[in-house]
Amino acid sequence: MKIFNDWAKQFSKLYQNLPENVHTIISNPLSIATLIGCIILLIVLVKTKKIKFTPQLIARIGIALALATILKMLRIYHFPQGGSITFGSMIPILLIAFMYGPQVGFLTGFLYGIITLFMDPFILHPVQVLFDYPLPFICLGIAGFFPKQKYLGVSLSIFARFICHFISGIAFFGSYAPEGVSPAMYSLAINGPIIGIEGIICLVIVSVLPINRIIYSTYIPAKS
Repeated sequence: MKIFNDWAKQFSKLYQNLPENVHTIISNPLSIATLIGCIILLIVLVKTKKIKFTPQLIARIGIALALATILKMLRIYHFPQGGSITFGSMIPILLIAFMYGPQVGFLTGFLYGIITLFMDPFILHPVQVLFDYPLPFICLGIAGFFPKQKYLGVSLSIFARFICHFISGIAFFGSYAPEGVSPAMYSLAINGPIIGIEGIICLVIVSVLPINRIIYSTYIPAKS
């Protein structure tokens, strides 16, 4: 019953805090400029690869983002120091990467990272924003390089996400480390369990889902 109460609080908290979250982001123009620069680079990449955004592709990206956002809010456990274990919130982004390739996966991951920024912004520096929000989820697009090796694709994607959070933890949160604990060990102790458990959940879900059938039965090439 407690977990259901927590979910209800999450939805209520998001609705109540959204104006404040938006104000927090707007009050950091350098972070906004950095994010705009990233999306320009992604658009150039997509244009270079001549990816055709059909109505079906756009709809599927939208559905994946909505599912990922809902799954993120339906968390299983919230760590006191920040970060949550969810019901596989990365799975929809990984599926898009498997279905349409890494470029579409990168773009979808970036958009999801922006959504998570609006949901719970914590801004110390523009580079920290990059390494805690868009970049970790852009990394999920790496799975698109391995459509026939789902476990390898999921593992590498999640490990790359961990590296982003690990670097951010060392560079920007090392001062929170207890006396005698190095920033690297502190970052590992914080991010390791969160990303590790989340990764295991994703691998379990991937092992149950008919990934190959989903990819090839619903796949329509994104390229023109």
